[in-house]
Amino acid sequence: MEIREHFRITGTALKSWLIAQAYDALVVGLFWLVGLLLLGIPFAPLWALLGALFQFVPHVGTILALVGPAVTGAISGGLEHMLYVMILYALIITIDGFLLQPYLMRRTARIPIWASILVPLLLGIFLNVWGVVLAVPLLAVIYAYRSRFRGTPR
Repeated sequence: MEIREHFRITGTALKSWLIAQAYDALVVGLFWLVGLLLLGIPFAPLWALLGALFQFVPHVGTILALVGPAVTGAISGGLEHMLYVMILYALIITIDGFLLQPYLMRRTARIPIWASILVPLLLGIFLNVWGVVLAVPLLAVIYAYRSRFRGTPR
């Protein structure tokens, strides 16, 4: 196999992963927007946009996406509003982590749902943060090579 073929396979796999991440960010941003608008949180479109952009930063980004809306909710409506924002956050990350991301990775990057849930957890245990950050892009590349060598089209 030529080096160009390796670059093509790897590039295609990483492109598929990035597309899945972009879809995920878009849906999470929409979840934030709808939820924050329903809660009456000021600057909801800004917080939703930041929430979508922070989706590209694995695990830490979701926490960063919470800070602005939670503080704004506390300032504008007291601790009750902040609690509602935190409940919204818990719903969003649960739906995203267990349903949306595995589904998108399966559809765009051809990563099985079980692998997109278990491998980040296992690599996180062994390699800490770097294992979690690199798990899904590595899975995309591994499954691209797997389908290439099995002769199945991507």
